[in-house]
Amino acid sequence: MEAQEVEICRKAFNSGITRPLEWRRQQLDNLFRMMDENSATFVKALAEDLRKPEQEALCMEVDYVKNMIRGVTNHFDEWTKDEYVEKNFLTLLDETFIHHDPLGVVLIMGAWNYPVQLTFGPLPGAIAAGNCVIIKPSEISDAVSRAMAELVPKYLHPECFRVVEGGIPETTRLLQCKFDHIFYTGSTRVGQIVREASNKFLTPVTLELGGKSPTYICESADMDLTVKRLIWAKCINLGQTCVAPDYVLCSESVQKVLVPKALELIKEWYGENPQKSPDLCRIVNRRNFDRLSAMLDKTRGKVYGGATDPDDCYIQPTLVTGVDYKGDSLMQEEIFGPILPIITVKDKEEAIDLINSGEKPLTLYVFTKKKDVMDAFKLKTSSGSAVINDAIVHLSVETLPFGGVGQSGMGQYHGKYTFQEFSHQKSILVRDFSAFGEYLGSIRYPPYSMDKVKRTQFLIKNRKTPGFLSYIPHFAWFLVGIACGVGGYYLANNRELTRKYLGDYL
Repeated sequence: MEAQEVEICRKAFNSGITRPLEWRRQQLDNLFRMMDENSATFVKALAEDLRKPEQEALCMEVDYVKNMIRGVTNHFDEWTKDEYVEKNFLTLLDETFIHHDPLGVVLIMGAWNYPVQLTFGPLPGAIAAGNCVIIKPSEISDAVSRAMAELVPKYLHPECFRVVEGGIPETTRLLQCKFDHIFYTGSTRVGQIVREASNKFLTPVTLELGGKSPTYICESADMDLTVKRLIWAKCINLGQTCVAPDYVLCSESVQKVLVPKALELIKEWYGENPQKSPDLCRIVNRRNFDRLSAMLDKTRGKVYGGATDPDDCYIQPTLVTGVDYKGDSLMQEEIFGPILPIITVKDKEEAIDLINSGEKPLTLYVFTKKKDVMDAFKLKTSSGSAVINDAIVHLSVETLPFGGVGQSGMGQYHGKYTFQEFSHQKSILVRDFSAFGEYLGSIRYPPYSMDKVKRTQFLIKNRKTPGFLSYIPHFAWFLVGIACGVGGYYLANNRELTRKYLGDYL
């Protein structure tokens, strides 16, 4: 079944149907219409899967994808045109450019935590690049998966874009098929499985994974704003966000201010009993709930909050102080829930050392007014991205590439970077048969000599070429045109010369 789906896409791609730019633009318009006309359907499905509040469902899922489509459409002509590049002296008369080729049939594997955003988010770039796409939504977000399977064939070309539903067996069979690119969003463990499966066909992969994204709070930070931005980023989607702040590093003096402010803010936003708040999601299923509950039960830190309800898959937004960086249960893996450990450090240098002792995170947050603190984290740590004095909002900037490094992922997307991820940058050189061009290139032919070596070295030497040199061929033809014009004018006004040179043609 899965192999047949891929074969349908393969035949469609080989027919050349995705090559015309106008066809791609039409599919992008259709995708936008699907999101726009079925917004309520997706909001309802997200509520069913995650009890996601309508504002989060719209702003972080449906409208987020619509905005991605707008961005691709707005820049479509610019991104798809050939990109001309600099030349050396030997190729000065040639055309040298990059042509963006579609890869072929690609697989997009979405995630359950933001099932609309993370499944459809890469799709506009893949369409703009001219690919056929197998779309594999997560089976854990079942309602969203069903909605996608129903709607995609109604709006997008049914042979070029196929939705494959199912769990581990279906995914395993899909990964046995040959793709031209695989784009996966999810856990590091499954990411390793995807990478291993791709090796059979040497298929390139984009892996958007996760990890423990740290937050450092400096004494100079505006604590009221810091707490608001930190707690918002931790509580949206009930902490089930790959770039959510995973833990906090700060001094003891900052912790004394942070904890009471955070607890007061949680009460202000979600009430005395947050479980009754309409603005909090739920943990996606019982398996993930049990994993988080076990973390809380085993921690040796002091827990603020911590209420749970297994029947409702509810965990209260919780702070934990006195956490040991190396040994505590909360520090063994990405938390992916509404639990925020706080670890005290002496200064920024100790915080940097702790961060660097672990795997490279997907993102890193720093709250400070001091430039030297900003620079220290920028230069002395490695992470997929970094945000100063806020959290998560960098995902709204399509001109910033988003992706991990090391264990947090490989490849990047958003905006033009998605288009490039799903394209092959084909290098093209076009040369004519002119005598002068052949004269320049004749030094490559036998018999060889040291004179030819010296001329070759001069012509191909890597040097900074003045920009005006690229216009030499055009300028040469301009001069020829002037010469012809002047010559014609001179002959037209000199009857004797006209009869001498053009007499036979008059």
